[in-house]
Amino acid sequence: MSESPLVRTYADSGALIVGGTSGVGLATALGLAEAGVRRMVLVGRDKERGDAARQAVREHHPDADVHFISADATDESEVERVVSTAHRELGSLDICVNSTATAYRPELLHRTPATDFSGILTGQALPPMLFTRAVLPLMQEQGGGSIVNIASDAAKVPTPGESVLGAAMAAIVMFSRVAAIEAKRNGVRVNAVTPSLINGTRTAANVLSDGFSRSLFEKAATQAHLGVAEADDLASLIVFLAGPGAARLTGQSISVNGGISAF
Repeated sequence: MSESPLVRTYADSGALIVGGTSGVGLATALGLAEAGVRRMVLVGRDKERGDAARQAVREHHPDADVHFISADATDESEVERVVSTAHRELGSLDICVNSTATAYRPELLHRTPATDFSGILTGQALPPMLFTRAVLPLMQEQGGGSIVNIASDAAKVPTPGESVLGAAMAAIVMFSRVAAIEAKRNGVRVNAVTPSLINGTRTAANVLSDGFSRSLFEKAATQAHLGVAEADDLASLIVFLAGPGAARLTGQSISVNGGISAF
C-alpha cells in the first residue's frame, strides 16, 4: 500500500458493536460515544435489551445516531445482513467491536459431555470470526479501520475447567493475529482483548453461581490485587484500540485482569 492508512477521528467514525446491548459491549458503546463517535449500530439477539441499550446511549448523548439490529451472530447469512445494513445506515464502517458470549460455565473435562464441544466452540469463537471476515473487505476498500475482538485469558492461561473454552479463546486470539498481518497492507488493524473475571456482567453472575466454576473464579478473584476488572475497564482499552491513538498498534492480545495473571 503506497498511501497512508485511513485513520478517522472518533467524530468521523462509524462503529459496529456486536454484543453491544449489555456488559462490555454496552460499556464500549457508551465509551465510544463519550469519545465522540456519533454513528453506531448495536447488535444483539434480544430486541428489548437492544432498544434499552440504544436508549441508554442516547440518554447520555442525544445527538448520537444509534441503531439496533437483532441477529444471531453465529449465522453467516445473518452476519452478512447485519454488516450490509450497518454499512448502509452509517455510511462507513471504521470500527468493529466483537463482544459476544454464551452462557458457558467452566467444568472439568471429564465432566463435560463431548456433545457440548461443538456448541461451546461455535458459540464462543465463530461470531468474531464471521464479523471480522464480513467487515474486512469494506475496511480494506476504504483504506483503514479497526477491529477489536474480545476473547479471554483462557486463551493464554491453562485453567482447569476451561479446556474447550480455552481452545475457543485461543482460536479467537490467533485468528485476530493472522488477520492483523494480512490486513495491515490495507491499513486495517485487528487486536484482541483478553479479560478474566469481569464484575457486574451476566457472564460473571453465571460462573459465580455455584459448583466448581464458582470455586475457580472466587480463587482467581483473590489474585486480582489491583481489583477485579469491570466492564468500564475493558471499554476504556477498547475505545483506545478503536481510535487514532492506536493507529500503529495491531496484532496484539492485551489482558485486563487486575493482576490475576501476567502473560
